[in-house]
Amino acid sequence: MKIQSSSPKKPLAVKSNTSRDLVERGKLEYEWATSLMKVIIKISKKYQRSKPLSNFNLGFCLHITKETSVLIMAAKALGAQISICSANPLSIQAEIIEFLRYNEINVFAKKDPNRKEFFENIIKVSNTNPHVVIDDGAELHSIIHQRKIKGVYGGTEETTSGIFRILSLQSTTGLDYPIIGVNNAKSKSFFDNRYGTGQSTVYGVLRTLGILIAGKRFVVCGYGWVGRGVSSCLRGLGAMVTITEVDPIKALEAHMDGFNVQRLEAILPKGDCFITCTGQKDVISRYDFDIIKNGAFLANAGHFDVEIDVAYLYSQDNHPNQLRPNVESFNIKGKKINLIAKGRVINLVGGEGNSPEVMDLSFSNQLLSILFILKNYKKLGREFHQVPKKIDDQVAHLALSSFGIKIDKLTRDQVDYQTKAYLNY
Repeated sequence: MKIQSSSPKKPLAVKSNTSRDLVERGKLEYEWATSLMKVIIKISKKYQRSKPLSNFNLGFCLHITKETSVLIMAAKALGAQISICSANPLSIQAEIIEFLRYNEINVFAKKDPNRKEFFENIIKVSNTNPHVVIDDGAELHSIIHQRKIKGVYGGTEETTSGIFRILSLQSTTGLDYPIIGVNNAKSKSFFDNRYGTGQSTVYGVLRTLGILIAGKRFVVCGYGWVGRGVSSCLRGLGAMVTITEVDPIKALEAHMDGFNVQRLEAILPKGDCFITCTGQKDVISRYDFDIIKNGAFLANAGHFDVEIDVAYLYSQDNHPNQLRPNVESFNIKGKKINLIAKGRVINLVGGEGNSPEVMDLSFSNQLLSILFILKNYKKLGREFHQVPKKIDDQVAHLALSSFGIKIDKLTRDQVDYQTKAYLNY
């Protein structure tokens, strides 16, 4: 059986012309992403005959984007029953919702939900009794643990901040099932977090503000993979980039990479735009607003909207000036502070998220990790696991092949030397 085509073979059975238009737009977005996500398509073709996901329910809590639709349709082609909700209320693409629904996917989401609706939809996915939970930020994992949902064989986690929550849960109450940290795979974090989020974050800033990057003082808070990528892209466009860090190794690395490294307090009065990339709360807090530069822009590239103290800004000015879509200007003690996208992830709210090519690597790790869990869940134990190296390397090899790149192999003598080198000492 071939992978399910995105092209309907019958007239669209939809409620209205608006829904029909959204399905068609979603189909085009899906097809565009599919043309650039060659690795996950290769994996799907490999398993399309055996359908290893038949009779399994998968529960997804991801950003509902064109790239996600490729993962969802690949899992469906392998036989899975699927339910999905959104991992972020501001990243939902209405056309992808309608496209997935047309293709018989249970979608619990709508464009621009309020907070109550957002969490109700996550609960609805947990009510489907998924065998595997695929999450981005650990909201679904947390709710399933809180509600003591039974029958979960295992799960995966897509983000750094989500893994922090999983490890915290493991150390306090313990995990109810094994969870693989897909974010930690080298073929994911090295490329998705650095090149993907780096590029899409800067694009989100450009698309939202329309400002000239060159010559401006940008402050990047955090020099993990996301911070590295954002800083590199900004420097490439001529920005003067300062890094703030709490980790001495990462701070030293930023210095060796040629960036200015300072304490946040020292750079607050000088920075034109601040981008948080840490996964931590209150990176820019209420106390920082007293000394921050008048007219500074604040953006967040972390998963949750807690890195900037947005609540304090609204408590001081509950009617900020809407300068343009996704840009609010707060008047705090006579000073203007400009918040982008309400402190939510700028690359998804202000842009289109990460490119299909890098999401191909991430979602290929997801799909292979799902298959690994269903084959090995009885042996994994109720704990956090890294992506198996075999899967990580497989994704990298498939990606190289899709780019038409061939690499060398060790000779037998080199393998023997490598494994027996200790005998020479």
